[in-house]
Amino acid sequence: MKKHNFNAGPSILPREVIEKTAEAVLDFNGSGLSVLEISHRAKDFQPVVDEAVALFKELLNIPEGYSVVFLGGGASLQFCMVPYNLLEKKAAYLNTGTWSKKAMKEAKGFGEVIEVASSADANFNYIPKDYVIPTDADYFHITSNNTIFGTEILKDIDSPRPVIADMSSDIFSRTIDVSKYGLIYGGAQKNLAPAGLAFAIVKNELLGKVSRYIPTMLNYQTHIDNGSMFNTPPVLPIYSALQTLRWLKGIGGVPEMEKRNIAKAELLYNEIDRNKLFVGTAAKEDRSRMNVCFVMNEEYKDLEPDFLKFATERGMVGIKGHRSVGGFRASIYNAMDISSVQALIDCMQEFEKLH
Repeated sequence: MKKHNFNAGPSILPREVIEKTAEAVLDFNGSGLSVLEISHRAKDFQPVVDEAVALFKELLNIPEGYSVVFLGGGASLQFCMVPYNLLEKKAAYLNTGTWSKKAMKEAKGFGEVIEVASSADANFNYIPKDYVIPTDADYFHITSNNTIFGTEILKDIDSPRPVIADMSSDIFSRTIDVSKYGLIYGGAQKNLAPAGLAFAIVKNELLGKVSRYIPTMLNYQTHIDNGSMFNTPPVLPIYSALQTLRWLKGIGGVPEMEKRNIAKAELLYNEIDRNKLFVGTAAKEDRSRMNVCFVMNEEYKDLEPDFLKFATERGMVGIKGHRSVGGFRASIYNAMDISSVQALIDCMQEFEKLH
């Protein structure tokens, strides 16, 4: 039976990326050595990093004046690195869920943190609107996609201050104007590579402005100056990231990926809205294309465990909703084919007929 991987992260990767990574685990580039055991400073590995950076810039159309670095620690370390490097006096944050709150918590150790708006009043089921970004803030931080609550900011924000975006779960999923951002960061384990890798796209002119000492490893400039090689980087995830970036370019780049993601999301949300058993949890105008959250309609609430069992038995993996929301969550990241979305819909329709 085919398995359909709806896990929220670590999550689905393109099959060819997994296969090419597996080949390199056995023999990297014909060297007779595994990618797991080669030196990160080996002459055969530097081109991997160089090409991955070049493809980042090409696929996202990153303008001059920005650097791309690969880091350890995941996005959670970036919650600390961002204010360490950029917060001198005051930072503004948009609170749209769990990851926004975690980022805000870290920033409070470095200066004043202003919460410009929050959707906590409705369990984060919408993206706040009509807020004011303080013009004296060092930066404005957003979490563009909220994996737990299924909401997403789908348009670049016009801001009087540099926008810092956690794009862990929607990077490369839609076209963005990088010039509108001061820094974009994320963990790789949704749309790019296995867990263990983070990326940062940094506008160089923002660095070097804070008065505090920044520990060497937490200073973006360290990693920019050393081409992500100041210390041993996560070699295997970087290699996998390169394979994903090649795959993405091969299918037509980010514009094609966005078309596919719109089609997948529309297909699933249309079924949720049609099917009398289910209801979406996020405000329709803010629905995420990456994480589709839904629950049973109130009158069928007691059927949720039954549907989870029913779908799991038919190969749907990882659709149980986060405890903060309950119900179900289908993570339909870049690597998921529309056929898997249709398979979930078939389950929903079959279950509807039974009940």
